[in-house]
Amino acid sequence: MPTDVILPQMGESITEGTITKWRISVGDEVERDDPLFDLATDKVDTEVPAAITGRLAEILVPEGETVPVNTVVARITAPGESPAPEPAGPEPVAPRPVASEPVASESGSGAGALDEAAPPAAPGAEAAAGRRKRPRSSPLVRRMAREHGVDLAEVPGTGEGGRVGKRDMLAWIERLPTAPPPVPVEPAPPPPDAVLPEPAPPPSLPPAPPPAPQPLAPEAVFPPAASEPTVPGPAPAGAGEPLSRMRRSIAEHMVRSRRTAAHVTTVFEVDLSAVVAARERHGAAFEERTGVRLTLMPFFARAAVEALGEFPVLNASLRDDRVHYHRSVDLGIAVALPDGLLVPVLHRAEERNFVGLARGISDLAARARSGALRAEELAGGTFTITNPGPYGALFGTPIIAQPQSAILGIGGVHKRPTVVAGDAIAVRSMVFLALSFDHRLIDGAVADRFLGAVKQRLEGWREDAV
Repeated sequence: MPTDVILPQMGESITEGTITKWRISVGDEVERDDPLFDLATDKVDTEVPAAITGRLAEILVPEGETVPVNTVVARITAPGESPAPEPAGPEPVAPRPVASEPVASESGSGAGALDEAAPPAAPGAEAAAGRRKRPRSSPLVRRMAREHGVDLAEVPGTGEGGRVGKRDMLAWIERLPTAPPPVPVEPAPPPPDAVLPEPAPPPSLPPAPPPAPQPLAPEAVFPPAASEPTVPGPAPAGAGEPLSRMRRSIAEHMVRSRRTAAHVTTVFEVDLSAVVAARERHGAAFEERTGVRLTLMPFFARAAVEALGEFPVLNASLRDDRVHYHRSVDLGIAVALPDGLLVPVLHRAEERNFVGLARGISDLAARARSGALRAEELAGGTFTITNPGPYGALFGTPIIAQPQSAILGIGGVHKRPTVVAGDAIAVRSMVFLALSFDHRLIDGAVADRFLGAVKQRLEGWREDAV
């Protein structure tokens, strides 16, 4: 029996995808894990591999078509298996004769009637015309076209088969003319011989009665802003900017997480002087040896992964009143993009040494920004680290990524005077770490002990661990 090929779920916020290219044709053989087709979504373009070895028996979704996730897009037969016979269709039905009388318009008059029957279109002509009007593109490119009012048919595509990519769209948007501001038009002066009518005197009005005393309102009521509609009901057409698909998915996921988990955040201050000194001393040699720039993220990741080994409940999920402890630490690393946020996952992070963590994090971040992540790299996270510190934040209270139970937020690293051993005051590189956790599963004492273990590893960092 043929095996169904399913459009994969590439993260919780992705609901559909576009098949941009089939790598093989019907009847071709394919090995397991070989590229089967190219998939484009709002967040990432990737190759989807074959799940089994066999022969491509049927393609159900052609190139350029957008379908929801979990849709059957093709079928593969195993070696030695014959494709399933096609079911017999119903008996053909003769077409009904079409009356030759002209069709009147909706108004009932004969002005809109058809004088002559139009010749029938050639088979496939309508579909071909639709393809000419709408070139191949990803959902992200189509969203950009809608937001900027661009007709995709006018954008020259440099991809295979004339496919319009993100770079093509950005280049086209940069060339769009900017509408000049409206020039105020002054009224034309009257001719010199014109006689202007004298304004009529204002009518005399009786004096207004004194206003009646009004009762004090229980609370202040503020008028709406000038840009807001004052009429009840939906906003008029063109008012406001609709959310993008990525932004809408993030919003839904964040609201669902706040409704699901009992969020609590604990904050620790950490002396990062040992880590900063190790990075400054070994950064150049590390980059020359590994080809990866040494950032602070691998230090935090290494400390968090080791602490999760001591406190596995923070690497667990609560589902249907049962605690599921994950066998590996699949570490999510939040990456900020111009139009949203991605959280690629570094699977089995506990099996990597420090160099492996640095390489994996750098690779995921680079491919997240270029849209080259694979489907499996956007799903399956068990614990997440987010880093708003480079943007100037002291710390934040991050929202847990469901179905995880905790997320670690890293604040900005700043030099501050602090009290050290012997009541002396010294300038140290300090950072705030904020851990948001699900209080349904994790108690405050356990969360504080976990964050204390992370703090201990960072403050006592050994330089030979780089």
